[in-house]
Amino acid sequence: MNEAIDLRELALEAGRLVSSEIKLHAGQTIERNTKSSPTDIVTDIDAWAEEKITDFLTTKRPKDEIVGEEGTAIKGTSGVKWIIDPIDGTTNFFYGLPGYTVSIGVAVDEEIIAGVIMNPFSQEEYAAALNEGATCNGSPITVNTPRELSQSLLSTGFSYLPKKRENQGKVLVEVLPNVRDIRRSGSAAYDLSCVASGKVDAYFEYGLNIWDIAAGLILVKEAGGKVSDLEGNFPSGDFVIAASPSIHTHLLNLLQTLSADEV
Repeated sequence: MNEAIDLRELALEAGRLVSSEIKLHAGQTIERNTKSSPTDIVTDIDAWAEEKITDFLTTKRPKDEIVGEEGTAIKGTSGVKWIIDPIDGTTNFFYGLPGYTVSIGVAVDEEIIAGVIMNPFSQEEYAAALNEGATCNGSPITVNTPRELSQSLLSTGFSYLPKKRENQGKVLVEVLPNVRDIRRSGSAAYDLSCVASGKVDAYFEYGLNIWDIAAGLILVKEAGGKVSDLEGNFPSGDFVIAASPSIHTHLLNLLQTLSADEV
């Protein structure tokens, strides 16, 4: 078994430790706070899940680096980095809505080579390893191949910062006439899993962090899709476009024309 597969399997183990427990708390009265803005919710379950995943990984691989959305920052010496979002889509989780996930990406020497996205609500486990394809509950998945952007279903998301959100609304007004329709789930990781599994044709968003997308990027790539930022380079977190290769360039050109990363 190669390293990418080994790391993918370990990520699945780590995610399973918290996935079912998270679902039990969805929509319940729980302790909460806010982060980047008054509308950006974080709960005590986010912190608990990140701590449990981190403890598991440090026991199994004590020399690895770990970075988590809720503040985990463990330096490593092995060249392996775990990138954790314990609950992506916390607002959905807080309200008891579907579309929240556990997302764990793994990089070796800064290249993402494995990732898992676990959907506690639907009990779907998405997983990918470099050059090994992508799966949902063990079955292979692939991106859709729409012929035209105008016939494509897109998903997107919005920042919690008012100025960014204002521009995102303006961009969306211009995108809508050029596509079949738009969906908004509230979780970047969930949206990327939907691209990888063909539930939507493409996804774009501005104002993200690497833990939002690390697992999803390798998932989309291994499912046959293409990922980039607004300059056409591999995404680092702030802007991501994920789509079938048949429409990626068309969507990229449209978003560039609309200056979709302006505030």
